[in-house]
Amino acid sequence: MSQTSDFTAALRGRRALTAKVGMDAHWRGVMLVSAALRDAGMEVVYLGHAQASEIAQAALEEGADLVGLSCLSGNHVSECRGVIEALRALDLGECRVVVGGSIPPGDATLLEELGVAACFGSGISLASICSEIGRLFEETPG
Repeated sequence: MSQTSDFTAALRGRRALTAKVGMDAHWRGVMLVSAALRDAGMEVVYLGHAQASEIAQAALEEGADLVGLSCLSGNHVSECRGVIEALRALDLGECRVVVGGSIPPGDATLLEELGVAACFGSGISLASICSEIGRLFEETPG
């Protein structure tokens, strides 16, 4: 079985919610990732700019398995913390949160300690993002 079919099988039928957080005005990356996840078999809802409470409420309403955040403005730690806390407040602590953007390697460790399942720096390939997200679901099937 090829690597592509491995991660698409894990993603097929899952629901993803993607959004931009903070003061980030860059939209292209999150749109490309959203399209790649859709092409890999996920149902994807893109919120655009949203606050933590809006993201958590939409995740609840959409039945999201994954929340994908985009942040290029440098406030990824506080934004991710807010989203994770808002998800937990709605009893959605099992919803996986991933973040992409300008994330220094030292911050990736901190984000993972907060509960972020995966961090993707600028320039990573779409296939690598989909593969890593697929692995998240292979580890704990649902």
